[in-house]
Amino acid sequence: MPLRDHFHSPLDDVRSSDELHGMLPAVIVQQLTKVLPEPYYAGPGVYLGRFEVDIGTFESRPPLAAKNLESETGISHEVSSLIERGGLAVMTYAPPAPTSILEPQLLGQDVYEVRIYDSKRNRRLVAAIEIVSPSNKDRPDSRAGFVNKATELLMQNVSVSIVDIVTNSSFSLYRELLKSADATEFLQGQELPSIYAVTMRMRNQDNRRLMDSWHYPLSIGQALPTLPIWLDDSKAIGLDLESSYEEACKVLRIA
Repeated sequence: MPLRDHFHSPLDDVRSSDELHGMLPAVIVQQLTKVLPEPYYAGPGVYLGRFEVDIGTFESRPPLAAKNLESETGISHEVSSLIERGGLAVMTYAPPAPTSILEPQLLGQDVYEVRIYDSKRNRRLVAAIEIVSPSNKDRPDSRAGFVNKATELLMQNVSVSIVDIVTNSSFSLYRELLKSADATEFLQGQELPSIYAVTMRMRNQDNRRLMDSWHYPLSIGQALPTLPIWLDDSKAIGLDLESSYEEACKVLRIA
């Protein structure tokens, strides 16, 4: 089955893309377990950084200052801070009114990933597969955070794969990463679509640090590729994204 558009109608009307993003890391781990040699193993990671809380539900009026407590409740501040415990009156701390009341937009990033470790090398991280979420692309600071994370992994000789099927944003995080690496000359005339799959790794050659990339543009209605996942400088396995994606859709009953 081909790649579906999970972020627009009609599929977006009946199924949440979060379901696929949550399922895909687990399915990828299952697929990798079949091909990973000893002593390597894979584990999923899902971290939801976005929380929506209706603050207004909890803030019906401004908090009472201590000096107004008695007039509002008829109870003195000292008496109100006494709690009867087994017949004994225990003085408790009554915090003052807050110095400020804000309504911040505390938006984090949702992380969906698979990490591969070498269990014989102190659980050393050797590869990371990052599945792009909408919150990774929706704001400049989110995009910068994602790029910085990928760059940091590459600098530590970790193979980094990015799978981006988010169709409601035109940004390419791979392009942003290349820009941050000062690959301006390479980017000239390059078509880098907003949905794609890519694997990158760093290696040494003739006293130079080089980055190899395997970049595959994605299209709605087309099959997904097989990505190389590097375990060390000379050893790689293949991640059959089409198989993982279809299995995730099957489990979730996404037609």
